[in-house]
Parts: sequence; C-alpha cells; structure tokens
Amino acid sequence: MKRLLLVIATLLSLTVLLAACKKSDDTSSAATNPGSTPAQVEATPAPTELPPYEANVLTGEPKGADYPEGQRITAVMVNNIVAARPQRGLSKADILFEIKVEGGITRFMPVFTDYKTIGEIGPVRSGRDQFFRLILPWQALYIHEGQSVVMQQYGIDYDYGKLNNNDGANGYRDYGRVNWAGKSYNAGTLALEHTMYTNSDNIANYITSQNVDMNRTYNSTFFNFVDYRLGTTRDLSNSLDSAYSDKYGPVVSDGQYIEIVHSQSYKTRFIYDESTNQYKMQQNYSDGQWRDTVDEAADNKVLTFPNVIVLYTDIHTYPGHEKTDLQYVEYAWGGVGYYCYGGKCEKIYWQKGTPLEALRLYYLNEDGTCSDTPLEINTGKSYVAVTDVDFAENFVHSSLDGVDLSSATTVTYERSYVEDDAKAGETLGSSTDDLTAAATGSGEAETVTEAPAQETTANETPAQEEAPVEEAPAEEAPAEETPVENTEAPAEENNVG
Repeated sequence: MKRLLLVIATLLSLTVLLAACKKSDDTSSAATNPGSTPAQVEATPAPTELPPYEANVLTGEPKGADYPEGQRITAVMVNNIVAARPQRGLSKADILFEIKVEGGITRFMPVFTDYKTIGEIGPVRSGRDQFFRLILPWQALYIHEGQSVVMQQYGIDYDYGKLNNNDGANGYRDYGRVNWAGKSYNAGTLALEHTMYTNSDNIANYITSQNVDMNRTYNSTFFNFVDYRLGTTRDLSNSLDSAYSDKYGPVVSDGQYIEIVHSQSYKTRFIYDESTNQYKMQQNYSDGQWRDTVDEAADNKVLTFPNVIVLYTDIHTYPGHEKTDLQYVEYAWGGVGYYCYGGKCEKIYWQKGTPLEALRLYYLNEDGTCSDTPLEINTGKSYVAVTDVDFAENFVHSSLDGVDLSSATTVTYERSYVEDDAKAGETLGSSTDDLTAAATGSGEAETVTEAPAQETTANETPAQEEAPVEEAPAEEAPAEETPVENTEAPAEENNVG
C-alpha cells in the first residue's frame, strides 16, 4: 500500500511533467525577401551544402569504409557478479548498459555495431527482459545463455525467433579462466556459470548455420547525437538549460566524479580525465575496494566513455516471482536522469513508453519540467545505467576536489535466491502486457520521488542504508579479497551472475 500511494502521487506528478515529452517534427526556415538586397550589392554566397548524414547508429560518428551497412546491431548479456570479473570484450562495446537484476547484483549488456569486431566476449549470462525491451525497437540480435521465463515470454509475444539466441551463440567453456581473486573452475573454487564465452567466429557460424536474418536498415541513431558534419561538440556549461535551476540546484553542475548506487551493495563510479575527455569506469568489490573495470581480452584495458547517462525509474520484484526475485523495470512512465560529459552533469528527462518505442532523452524547461526538445548527445561511446529510483538520493556528481579515490565503501554481497531459467516452451500462462499491468504500482518502495531528493557533493558522505534482514549476505566476506558467493543457489549453472 505504501508503494501504491507513493506511485499514484508520482504518476500524477510525472503525467504533468512528461506531458511535454514528445517528438517535435517542427522545422523552420529563413524568410526570403527578394527586395531587401540592393542591386549593386553582391548577394551573399549560399552556404556550402552538407553531405548526406551517414552516422554510426550507436555512436553518432561518421561511418567508416568498413561500416556494416544494412546489418543489425548485436547485444550480448555479460555476467557482472563479482566472481565473474574481469570480463572480456567490454571495451569493444559502442553502448554498455548496466541494470540491476536478482539479488541486488547488476548485469551488463554491451551493444555492438558489428558482431564481426567483437572478438571474444563473456562470461555470457542469461537474458532478462529489462535489457531486451531497450533493444527490441532496434530488432537487434540478442545473445545470452539461458533466460528468465519473463524474457522467454517476451520473445514469444514479439515473435523474435532466432534473433533471440539462448545458447550464448554456440558458446564454449573456459574452465581454466582465473578471476580477479585467483579462483578458477579447474581448481574447484569458481562456479561453472562464470566460464561461458563466445566470439565473433562462433556468432558468425550461428548466423550462417541457422540462416538468421541480419539485414536491417536504420533510419535514425540510437540517441539524438550532435551532427558530426558540423565539427562541433556540445559544451554542457553552455547548454540550452545551463542557466536553469530547480529546488535541487542547478540543472548543469560539476561532474568530474560520478558515483551510481544500483542497490545496497553494488556501485559504479566514473572519474573524468580532462586530458582524454573520457570517464574511467570503476566498480566496488566484495572487500569494499574500488577497482578499475577492465577488459581481460584487451590486455586489461580500462573501460572509458565520453558519455555517461544515468536514468532513474521504479524497479521492484515481479509479483508472483518473489522466490527468484525477478526484477521489473518501469519504462512506461519515463522520469528524471542525468547526462554527463566533459566533467559536467546535466539533469534531463527520459521517456520510452511501450516495449516497441525507442528510448528518448529531453532537455528541461526553465520551470524544471520536461521540454519537447530532444537532448543532444555528443558523438562517441556511451555508458547507460538504468537505476532504481529508491537510490536516487545516493547519486553523487561533483568536482574531484576533496574526493578520496582510495577510500573503501560498501562491501558487495548478493541476496539468496533461486535462479530463474526457463525450460524450452515454458510460458507465463499470460501475456507480458498482463504481467506488466500487474507489476505496475506493486512492491514496497523505500523512497519514491520524481527527482533525487538531494545531490551529494564531494565533501558530503552519501547516505548509507542498512540492508534489510532478508538481504543479509549469504556468507560473510572473508578478510582476503574474495567475492561472496551465493551458497543457496544450485552448484551447477543456477547462480545469477
């Protein structure tokens, strides 16, 4: 009831705030006055006509000679439970999504323009509908190993067929891989589900052998990117809404340091490097320390992004799926978010709507409501977090002054739950529309706000929340840097990661 009342209030607020969030097809042209120019004055030369706009669908950058024209984009589900780190192949992603799944952990979905350039990637993990709904409008090839019953139902409802690949695109096991803590499956110290990988060749073989239709023509880009033909970069300090403030502070403010709380134990942070104009990515570990997020397949290259996007919404367990803790992510309402670039963070609004509608980002109006002006994203790779609004007040964006980058924070743990892995042909017994209707407004929120209650600055300590009793660690983290494993999950491939 608590969540229901809060959600109703939030819905009423967001209905007003998001009413203006719509695509604008208005165009303008300069008026022509034939008599305004004296005959003796030479006419101003017409501006040079721009070449056709031919941008990479995921980055907004100009297409190169090897661009896979007419080919579907590809998304892969990658394990991000602490024991699965470091991953392989993430540095090749054009967009990297991170969203909470079961047990308070997060999972990655790297999205690639061309599957042929992925190389090796993994550990591959099971599919979840909160990721699938983001790429469904783009009809991407979606690769994972196993899937929840909700995800399986989405594949059925939307007739996704072989584009929904459930065997890791014919993946393979690397039994000898050693994780960050020195554990391996061969040594009997690492679970089997952290050993599945695939690569470009295997994906290509799957596409060929199964005659998967990879033809797709995109008439727009994933985000509304700055037009690369103009040779300009959008400076957030001079943004359309940079002069605006709301009750939470300036719409555009410091963003050299970014810290995102996904759950009571999983955190991601970004540190801006002015010399490269990139954000370096780090995550917290089971010993409470921050470590760089690296790509093991690229000589432990640290993941960096020029664009960091954080989107807040309601996330809670699907009704009837409490045992497996399947997480429902509310995309229909839209909400508040942040776009960070060049050491600045800009408050934004976002909207998606139905599963077949694409994600859209908007500027704010002067009164803090959602405008009808699409937000411009600078070209390049992007990290995107879809994050629980319950933790919006824990979001930090600040200057680097006073930030102790070496300090320990929250020890990572995972709740006990049973992995949901749908059997072939298993259905919900109802449509995903019915399930979504049941999930909307249910659950028990700690905090539901239409915007972050406050933004923590560098000199303030983020609010710490005690874990509820049912979220206690399955086992305590040992003194050594060893990730906490879920002891209640089956020993074979039934641990979410």
